Amino acid sequence: MNVKIMQVGPIGTNCYILEEGGRIAVIDPGDEAERILSVLEETGGTVDHILLTHGHYDHTTAVPQLHAALPEAKIYIHQADANGAGSRLFPLAGEVEDLLLYDEGDVLSLGGLTIEVIHTPGHSPGSVTLKAGDVLFTGDTLFCGSMGRTDLRGGSYEQIMASLKRLGELEGDFRVCPGHDRTSTLEQERQHNPFLLEAMGRA
Repeated sequence: MNVKIMQVGPIGTNCYILEEGGRIAVIDPGDEAERILSVLEETGGTVDHILLTHGHYDHTTAVPQLHAALPEAKIYIHQADANGAGSRLFPLAGEVEDLLLYDEGDVLSLGGLTIEVIHTPGHSPGSVTLKAGDVLFTGDTLFCGSMGRTDLRGGSYEQIMASLKRLGELEGDFRVCPGHDRTSTLEQERQHNPFLLEAMGRA
């Protein structure tokens, strides 16, 4: 399993290129579609999936262009974040006709890799974390040393605390690949992240 990280768009959203056995998933293509396509061409392989951790514009802006260039790639989002047609914050709905929906417990295959969907609302109602091997793609739920904001439409501090608790209680350690800023490990966050410590009742 190979993971490439690109920072795209005006606020540096992390877009991930996940590759396993020549099959590729693009996670959170927030902007700069041409640059993402260039990296995909360099990577080689077949793009099977475009996976969205949530529906905010800074994670989805490049989706329509990628869809036009890669029409066979299946695009997944949680239902709760697919309902924002006409919203500046949730611009994707209505832009792509054949969006597919995933939810808690769904499993996708990428080559020989299994990608598990964990519904982690709080930053947005349809936020998900994608567990692939020893990596967690946490979107804007869990950051290195922090968590996603909850003051935007559909945000909930209580929900994100519950979501963080679930992530903190996963067995074993994982590489944490968040939607912004640098990567971390789950064990490091368990020990030092004040929000995760609060969620787990250790603050």
